[in-house]
Amino acid sequence: MTSDGPPEMIATQKEMAEAKLPLGYRDYCAHLLISLNKCRTETWYLPWKCEDEKHSWEKCQYEE
Repeated sequence: MTSDGPPEMIATQKEMAEAKLPLGYRDYCAHLLISLNKCRTETWYLPWKCEDEKHSWEKCQYEE
């Protein structure tokens, strides 16, 4: 993975607080976790409904 500097925060502190993310998850992948949690609540946590969002978040966590 090549980069010119540190990754850019996409989610703001306000967005993370409104999404009630625990402090340990407020990182550079928080915007993906917010989307994943929103999908999960809208689909009653059906595991096959939010696979793309989960994969994107897990990949971001791995790369970070």
